[in-house]
Amino acid sequence: MDIIAQIDRWAEVYPNKLAHKSGAQTLTYRELYQRSNQLADYLARALPDDNSPVVLRGHKQTEMLVAFIACAKAGHPYIPLESYFPEQRVNAVIETAQASLVLTVEQIKNILETAPQNQNFKPRERKPSDPWYIIFTSGSTGAPKGVIIPRSNLENFLNWTLPEHEIGEADTVILGQAPFTFDVSILDVYCSLYQAGTLVSVTNDEIGNLKELFNTLKNSEATLWVSTPSFARLCLMDANFNAALLPKLRRFWLAGEALAPEICIELLKRFPKTVLWNAYGPTEATVATSSVQITNEIIEKYNPLPIGYPMPGTQLLIHDQEGRPAPSGERGEIIICGPNVSPGYINRPDLTERAFFKINDQNAYHTGDWGRNKDGLIFYEGRIDFQIKLHGYRIELGDIEANLHALPNVRDAVVAPIMKEERADHLVAFVILKNQTDASDFERMQAMKKELAARIPDYMIPRRFVFLQEFPMTSNGKADRRKLIENL
Repeated sequence: MDIIAQIDRWAEVYPNKLAHKSGAQTLTYRELYQRSNQLADYLARALPDDNSPVVLRGHKQTEMLVAFIACAKAGHPYIPLESYFPEQRVNAVIETAQASLVLTVEQIKNILETAPQNQNFKPRERKPSDPWYIIFTSGSTGAPKGVIIPRSNLENFLNWTLPEHEIGEADTVILGQAPFTFDVSILDVYCSLYQAGTLVSVTNDEIGNLKELFNTLKNSEATLWVSTPSFARLCLMDANFNAALLPKLRRFWLAGEALAPEICIELLKRFPKTVLWNAYGPTEATVATSSVQITNEIIEKYNPLPIGYPMPGTQLLIHDQEGRPAPSGERGEIIICGPNVSPGYINRPDLTERAFFKINDQNAYHTGDWGRNKDGLIFYEGRIDFQIKLHGYRIELGDIEANLHALPNVRDAVVAPIMKEERADHLVAFVILKNQTDASDFERMQAMKKELAARIPDYMIPRRFVFLQEFPMTSNGKADRRKLIENL
C-alpha cells in the first residue's frame, strides 16, 4: 500500500473534487497535490539529510492537511499541536521530540505564497518502519509523551478500516469532530484521502455555537460520522439532530471514550437507517484495535456495552495481576499485541520499557485498562491507574497535579474526576495553599485557572477548585480521593 501515491493519484482522476472543507476553507485534490509537493520540496531543501520530526501548530485549517502530506513526502514524521496550546507545553514537546522545525498555519501559508514550485519534485521513499506521525498524550509526571506510529501501522489500520466500514472510492464524505491532536482524527484524514472522499472538519468555533454547528451538519452531506460519544451526546441535546438533518448518513463510528447505552438507543431511534459502531484503542495501538456494530439486540443484552472484536492479526488479551492469561469471564488488564502496536515513545526509553514488551516477536502494550472477555467479545471496565478519558481526551490526573504543584502558592493538590452515568463528566481540583489571601474562593479559582492555562491545554483545566486546609488521608498516608469527592 503506497498511501502517498494513492492520494496523489486523485489529483489526476478527480482534480476538482473537494478533499477538505473546514469552515469557509476548501481544498481540492489538485490543490492538495500541488501544495503538498511545494511544501515538501521546501522541507527537503530546508532540512537536507534530516528525518527528524516537524511540529505543526494549527487547528482544522486546510494548511494542516497539506502539511501532513508534505511531511510524509519529505520523509519527516509530523507532530500536530493545537494553536492555542500554551508555549510551555509546546516547548516540552519540541524538547522531548528533538523536533527540527516548528511551522504554524501562518508560516505554512507564507511558504506556499513565496516558495518556488519544483515540477520535478519526487516524494522520498519511506520504509515500513519509518515513523509517519507522532501524537503526544498526557504524561503522569507532568511532561507529555509522544507515541510513534510508523508507516506500517497506518497501512495496517487502513487495510482493516476501509473494508469494514465500506468506505468506497469517491462516494464518502466523512464528518470529523476530533482535533488533529487526537488520534481518532487519523481515521477522518486518511480513510477520506485514501479513497478520494471529502473530509468535513467540525471546528471548535462551530462546536461552541450550536446554530453554526447544525448549519455545518446540514450542508455537509456526510455519509460517515466520526466522533467521540461526548460530541454525539451534545448533538442529541437538540431535537433537530435526526435523519432529516443528515439524510445521506450511513454510519456512526464512535471512539475515544466509553460509549453509554442511552446514547446508542437515541441515535438508533433518530437515525433508523444508519448503523452504529463502537471502537476501542489507545493512541499506542494506532487509533483503534477493536470494534463492533451496536444494535438494539446488543444494547438489550449487555451493559456496559462491548468494545468489540479485535482487528485481524491483532490479539486483545486479558492478563491477571501476575501477568498471566486470566480465565474467560474474569477481569484483568487489557493487553494489545499485534502489528498495530507502536514501537514506543519518542526519546523516552524508560517509559517505553515500562509500557511495551514482546509476545512471540510482536509488539505488545500494557493498556492500563480493566477488561474481560465474555461471549467472544471484549468489555472495557475502567482504568487501573489515575488516567481518564474526558470528552475524548486521554488525561493523566498526575499530569494536572504536577502542573498545579508547580504553581508558586500551591502546597498540595489532588485532581479527581466527577463521574456521571459511568463516565468522567468534569474535573475538580482540591488545593491546599501555602499562603492564605483575602481573595474569595472564586477569585482564587479564576487566578489559578489563568496560571494553569499557561502550562496545560484548556481541556485539562479542572472546572471547579475546592480550597482546603488539609486533605483526609487513607490508612497508608495518601490523600483519600473518595472522601474528597464525598465531601463536595
